[in-house]
Amino acid sequence: MPDLVQMAMGIGKIDFEGQKLVEKVYQIALAVLTLLSFVVGFALQDLRLTVGLFGGGVLVLFIALLPPWPKFNEHPVTWLPVKRKLEPKKQK
Repeated sequence: MPDLVQMAMGIGKIDFEGQKLVEKVYQIALAVLTLLSFVVGFALQDLRLTVGLFGGGVLVLFIALLPPWPKFNEHPVTWLPVKRKLEPKKQK
């Protein structure tokens, strides 16, 4: 049953290049979001706005980057085939 759930959710459908892209995007976006929310909150002297803006941005990033979009699987990994283990011959 877990295999069916994984197939339905698309778990594991992201390659290494996609992981690198997601990491770069979220690091840059979090830095910009942090700076933007701080500046807006400082300028308006509103801590609730600062936290709300940052939280909303994190939520948008969560929705945009968490699912395994096809863009994140443009370079799929080709694994080597499984080798069958040879059984030792029985001696009489």
